[in-house]
Amino acid sequence: MRLLVFYPYIPYPPDRGAYHRAFQLLKALAAAHDVDLLALAENGDGLQHRAVFAQFCHRVEFVPFHHPPWPKLFPGRLLNGWPSTTTHWSIPAVAEKLDELLRATPYDAAHIEDIVLAQYFLGRHVTLPLISDRTRVDLFYQLMEQRHMGFSWRNRLLNLENLAKLWRYERAVGRRSMLEVVCGPDDERFLRRFIRPRAQIAVIPNGVDLDYFDPQVTAEIPRDPPPTLLFCGAMDYNPNVDAMRWYFAAMHQPLRRLVPNLRLLIVGKDPTPEVRRWSDLENVTVTGGVPDVRPFYRRAWAQIVPLRIGGGTRLKIVESLALGTPVISTTIGAQGLNLRHNEEILLADTAPNFVRECERLLKDSVLHKSLAHAGRRAVEARLSWPMLGKQLCDWYERLFGIVTKRPSVARNVDQLQSQAH
Repeated sequence: MRLLVFYPYIPYPPDRGAYHRAFQLLKALAAAHDVDLLALAENGDGLQHRAVFAQFCHRVEFVPFHHPPWPKLFPGRLLNGWPSTTTHWSIPAVAEKLDELLRATPYDAAHIEDIVLAQYFLGRHVTLPLISDRTRVDLFYQLMEQRHMGFSWRNRLLNLENLAKLWRYERAVGRRSMLEVVCGPDDERFLRRFIRPRAQIAVIPNGVDLDYFDPQVTAEIPRDPPPTLLFCGAMDYNPNVDAMRWYFAAMHQPLRRLVPNLRLLIVGKDPTPEVRRWSDLENVTVTGGVPDVRPFYRRAWAQIVPLRIGGGTRLKIVESLALGTPVISTTIGAQGLNLRHNEEILLADTAPNFVRECERLLKDSVLHKSLAHAGRRAVEARLSWPMLGKQLCDWYERLFGIVTKRPSVARNVDQLQSQAH
């Protein structure tokens, strides 16, 4: 097949969860099909990485762009039927480049990442099959943000206006899409209940590079002597900030009373001022971005994932498990990974239960060892990127009835594995 893959960013280096997923699934598609990549470069960032993608994509086009200003409430926002979070991605130069590619090449399908790009296919290019891939269901995500983020009343009202329009937009995208790809079953349930009951939906969870996240590679790095917890993730991302805000408000002090010498590492790029202030607390370290997360996984006794807002990739959970570092998470934090509580992961959805599970893991070496081994086995069995990429390609075969294998490209893709880190 000849595919056009259309991304709202250049997913390289893959140092964010969404970038990592996009990069890995793109490689899987390129190993089986002729893929052209069209990717947007906000403010020109990432243009230097074209050669990375040229090794396995047939054609690579990057479009530098700047977002238009956010519209004023009246008339620009209130009189527009589409949500402002979508129209913010309406770029004439992008539409022109897309039109140029579609005039030049008879693609069999377009695969888009994030529904902000679906607007370029609503009422236009209607005969081209569309596959909509999303790291999160935007309507579901924004509803949870509205519940947990503590927005001002003004912003809450503006969010409600956007949510009403986003629901309409999601339904239009659902009707237009031949297939929607999501990260977990709760996203699928939300789409079927509120957007399009009979939609074709592929649930492709997130995976891990088992060679890079190999516990033998980092075996010489010891666990920190004092009990140490880790939170790893982009620290300008609302769900992550909310997760740690909840942890410090309801869990940190009770857990320190139970484990007095507890240490906490917060590792992730672009920490907000609020996140940076947490480093003023005793035995709390905020690192910011790091060139290699593996030493921090190995140093920590466990990773905590107290997420209350769903959506996103959960990549840090599978990376942690791959390196033999157990995870304590909320149910929504681990959604889509099908990990068994008390065997492969510890799950807790209230602050007291979360504190109890953390204490149990930090004090029970037998439990720690059991979870470490079972977590690694789980990702080996179910969550490697080659396995998940094959699931996506199987969906294409199911939909279109043809797969074109390209062994030479597949070899090039394999050679890129080390470059992706």
